[in-house]
Parts: sequence; C-alpha cells; structure tokens
Amino acid sequence: MEKPVHPLKDPSLKAPDAPRERLAPWLKKRLPKQDTVQEVRGLMEGLQLNTVCQSARCPNLNECWSRKAATFMIMGDICTRTCRFCTVPKGKPLALDAAEPERVAEAAHKLGLRHVVVTSVDRDDVADQGAEHFAETIRAIRRRLPESVIEVLTPDFRGESVLADIVSDAEPDIFNHNLETVPRLYKRVRPGAGYERSLELLARIKERNPRQFTKSGLMLGLGEGEDELLEVLRDLRKAGVDILTLGQYLRPSLAQLPVERFIPPEEFDAWDRRGRELGFLAVAAGPFVRSSYNADEVYKALGTRSGAGSR
Repeated sequence: MEKPVHPLKDPSLKAPDAPRERLAPWLKKRLPKQDTVQEVRGLMEGLQLNTVCQSARCPNLNECWSRKAATFMIMGDICTRTCRFCTVPKGKPLALDAAEPERVAEAAHKLGLRHVVVTSVDRDDVADQGAEHFAETIRAIRRRLPESVIEVLTPDFRGESVLADIVSDAEPDIFNHNLETVPRLYKRVRPGAGYERSLELLARIKERNPRQFTKSGLMLGLGEGEDELLEVLRDLRKAGVDILTLGQYLRPSLAQLPVERFIPPEEFDAWDRRGRELGFLAVAAGPFVRSSYNADEVYKALGTRSGAGSR
C-alpha cells in the first residue's frame, strides 16, 4: 500500500522551503504512478510552456498530471502583482511570446484534452494586459481541438472592461475570475486587486454573453467569517456567476500568509449544499479543490443547462 504524502512535501514540487505545518489528518494524498507525470513534465519542458500547477506548487499536481490534465499558464512565469497567497515569482516579466498560443494548442492536442484550462500571470506591464494574447490562445486551441471545452481563468484587467471583452468575445466556454477571499481580507491577501472590481468584471461578462458560463472561487482558512463568506456567495449570484469553487488555503512556502484554520470536510459539504441552494449551477467544495481541479467533471455536472438561465 502506498504511503500517504504531505501535499506540500511532495518532492516533485521542488519546495524545500515549504513550512512544516502540522496539517489536519484529512489533508493527505496518495502519490499516483509517476510515468504519466513525467510524460507531461517532459512535454511542457519540450514546448517551453508553463503551468500554474508548478508555479503555484499545487498539491494536486501529481494526481492531475497522472490523468494528463494540466492548467496552462501563459504570458510567462513572472507576475506583476504581489498577492500574498501565491508563489508565482514577482518582478519584471519578459516580452510576450507570439508563438506561445500555438504551442499551448499543440500541447493540448498531444495530451488529448477535451477540457482545456488556460490561466496567466498578471501582466500590468503590457498595454492590453495580455487580453489579446488570451484571445489568440483560445482561437489556436479552437482550431486544433474544435470539440474541446475551453476554460479561461483571467486577471481583473485593472477594471478595464473592454479588455475583458476581448477575451470573452473569443468565445471560451467558461470565463473564470476568482474573488479568492472576502472583502475585509483583500488588502492583506490581494494587494493591488479590488473586490468590487472583480465582481463587476464577472457581472459584465454574463451581461454581454448570457450563454457563456461564468465561474469564480475562494480559498478558505485565511480568517474569513461564516457570515462574510455567505455574503460573498450572494454577491456572486447577483453577478450571475454559474460555477463556484471553494478550497482550503495551504501555505506553499514561508513567504506566504499562514493558514488561520483548516476547514473540516463536513463544513465544505455544508457550503456545497448552501451554494446549490443559492442557485449556482455547479459547486465544487473540498479541502483540495482548486479553480481547475477536476474542471471537466464540474463542467459535466452542468449537463445541457445554459448560463442564460442562471440568474
């Protein structure tokens, strides 16, 4: 029998500085066989592509890669924001790579993906903050995999709605933008972002294209209160958001914020029920849930229902 592994001590994540926090007993995972994991790693390296799985030290990396599921992170691996929960390197990024969209499409094709998830670093240094690069990536994937479901997880584009429109108009099936936490914690957790700005982005996407599914997620365990979280879920529903994800925040290194509380699985189950009661078409809630974790299964749960009827 394989021994359960601390998700942040997985040697493949290359995080020797990860804190030795005493995790709750339910926060253990079994490592899958590594053959497919190495295959995916080699493909990404060969095509010079980044994944948020690696850059954010996701605890689900081995599980997802063993199923040939990976979340592409475009526009480099250096972010212009300083969110205090994230390990993606900060600084001055390199210029955008015009050939990257086609390489992402090639990788998605080689992996045989039916559900392709694309996210990015923040690129506040670029005039359109990478909006057209997102759109080109969507179009490249659509040409190579016309039957695939395409999901994007975007930055807030600093509230410039016309830039979000560029991405939405490229017609991804799912437009995701995460709120991450409750308003009270924004200055501590997401300096440079704005709660209302993010809500307005999600509402605009749904208003302009009602049939495009919208999605958002939060990390729990950063010090949020139950009433605060419930109010955020209500705000998301008012904005017409269709899909909700809730997961446990796990500090990836000593440089990030500490965990304030480990949420028991039964509380996640309760939030799952509450989300459905509020009218979300699909909810994924659990300790290891992340924005793109089992994204294909979450999408399938929508069935044939359209985002048009989600309000």
